[in-house]
Amino acid sequence: MECKCGEESALSRRRFLASGLGPIVGGSLVSALPAAAQARKAHRVDFHHHFLPPRHVDKILAQRESGRPPQWSPTRSLEEMDQNDVTTAICSLVQPGIWFGDVETSRSMARYCNEYAAQMAADHPGRFGFFAAIPLPDAAGSLREIEYGLDTLRADGIGLMTQFEGKYLGDPAFTPVFEELNRRKAIVYTHPTQPECCLGLVKGVTVSTIEYATDTTRTIASLLFSGTVARFPNIRFIFSHGGGTVPFLLGRFERLAEEKKDAWLVNGAAPALRKFYYEVAQANHPGALDALLRLAPVSNVLFGSDFPLRPVSEAVTGISKYRFSNSQRSAIERDNALRLLPRLKA
Repeated sequence: MECKCGEESALSRRRFLASGLGPIVGGSLVSALPAAAQARKAHRVDFHHHFLPPRHVDKILAQRESGRPPQWSPTRSLEEMDQNDVTTAICSLVQPGIWFGDVETSRSMARYCNEYAAQMAADHPGRFGFFAAIPLPDAAGSLREIEYGLDTLRADGIGLMTQFEGKYLGDPAFTPVFEELNRRKAIVYTHPTQPECCLGLVKGVTVSTIEYATDTTRTIASLLFSGTVARFPNIRFIFSHGGGTVPFLLGRFERLAEEKKDAWLVNGAAPALRKFYYEVAQANHPGALDALLRLAPVSNVLFGSDFPLRPVSEAVTGISKYRFSNSQRSAIERDNALRLLPRLKA
């Protein structure tokens, strides 16, 4: 069944509440799954699953250094999910997100993408959630979209890119937004994007090969060493790709924390880093998992696939072959997700 998301859809709280989709539980719309869906053995929750609304693809096409994004539709996602025992995918946008240098264009694109995702979730009850996009660095527009995305569309959290116009997430310009997200105890999912500093440094090597994981590291460092994490402790951060290169650089982070002697890092960098959540898309091979599990407890590791950029089976195989116990594997694939998003229990 194809998504009924019209490009010009104008969703409202009244439409949702009158749609018969079910009650609001734990801040999210919940619908009873059909008997056939309940009978499935699917159990995984995918925290790194992209959706590509048509207008968003058209807008970013000329800016992608690697050409056109993969073909995608809600049906393709559902087929891939069913083949890999994924019950629910929490969807987010591909890089570079919805900031295009113009306030009104970016606000409009954020609203369009968020309403598209909300309608997709409504069309396929229980199968999709989403992280709402906001038009950072436009703080005023971002605050309005946080309210609409979380209160009206019932998004599972907010999706951010690692940086906006060269400003990483610990930049003081974003303080009003993080104040609001902290007040709401929101989930904030981050995804890397093209760093302005480092395009085309190595001939023949795409920016995604090296710089995406590195850009996640940059934004984690920005949040940590700016004191943003300490000032806003209620935000639950999820970082892509196993935290980028942070697990490998932990010793360097610890040394810097000791040298800086900041009040918010008196016990070093590791305690703060252990509180973050990390999903394992493209970080599901033994080397990456070994390093990540030296940094974070299993309780803070989440399943992620990076579909449609990567097949879901890649993450399934990686988690299945690693030396996890059954209880650890269950925690990563589902149990941690239920704790983070209680509405999934329904």
